[in-house]
Amino acid sequence: MALEYPEDLKYLDSHEYVRLEGEIATIGISAFAIDQLGDIVFLDLPEVGDALSKGESFGTIESVKAVEDMYAPVSGTVIERNTAILEAPEHVSEDPYGEGWFLKVRINDPDELDEALSAEEYRSQVEGE
Repeated sequence: MALEYPEDLKYLDSHEYVRLEGEIATIGISAFAIDQLGDIVFLDLPEVGDALSKGESFGTIESVKAVEDMYAPVSGTVIERNTAILEAPEHVSEDPYGEGWFLKVRINDPDELDEALSAEEYRSQVEGE
């Protein structure tokens, strides 16, 4: 199965993605990361109102294979968390870029995404092309 990397997203080396709409960033993890992790069994996400700092861990994702930290692609304030996937984390893998998002964050500085990877750059990196 070919993994998807939507063109409208920005990606981090650590496999988080960002969809930016105005000053709201939707954050999740890439299909590649989910494929590597296997079945997702638990998510630990920050609360609404929590502050994120770019590059710092904001939570963990646990699969049958491993527990991995997730890193904030931007600094800002959590305005929404996806309670549906907290209750049923196995659904993350079904639609990572749609219903499987983790957080919505009001960002402090959109320029922080200047260093993020495009879909093509990320694909090349993870697929080793």
